Amino acid sequence: MRIGVLGTGNMADALATHWVRAGHQVLVGGRDETRARRLASRLGGGTGYGGLRAAAGFGDVALAALPYGAGESIVGELRAALAGKVLLDCSNPVGPGFRLLTDGGPSAARRLADAAPGARVVKAFNLCHEDVWRMDPPVFEGQRLAVPVCGDDDTALALVRQLVRDVGCTPLTAGGLDRAGLLEATAALFIGLWVGEHADVRAMAPPLEFAAGPAETPAGAQGPSGTP
Repeated sequence: MRIGVLGTGNMADALATHWVRAGHQVLVGGRDETRARRLASRLGGGTGYGGLRAAAGFGDVALAALPYGAGESIVGELRAALAGKVLLDCSNPVGPGFRLLTDGGPSAARRLADAAPGARVVKAFNLCHEDVWRMDPPVFEGQRLAVPVCGDDDTALALVRQLVRDVGCTPLTAGGLDRAGLLEATAALFIGLWVGEHADVRAMAPPLEFAAGPAETPAGAQGPSGTP
């Protein structure tokens, strides 16, 4: 797969490292081509570099590793180069006080889709800190990290699911792009709990087998404690 990376920050570095190792062709693009060259050199594997427009037009997928606010205007400038491409949005519109900056309006992913209507936008990789994505692979208590993926185009979703697997994670179908706002709100909630309360968000949900509550114990059978 050919992947253009829009941005030279930590998320660009963390995700592209896995994709280069998986054998994909990657080109890093940034407003500062010196930073793009440095990141490409660090990634190795023949990674190319250039400006944002070069990365947008490079291949099958463009990763928008751009901060919320800047992403919409940058993608709008690149909309012609992004036409027909899979545009992967990993941004988090979270501000001071763990506030969701979209403020009841369109999600960050939807804003990118509106800015570049010819692109096929998919939301993924927004729920964890960049250093989690640097893990090789992200595995906790023997279980690979699951990555929710939202999008409307089946071909685009298939490509992004493969990129999730190449990071060492398990893709989860999370619905259409209209549900991207739920992922972004989840990130705001999780970050607030992790950072603000030092809470383990895994404690909020029961295991899958108890998602609908405990199963009824048939008459005469023993319950989990060994007692009827």
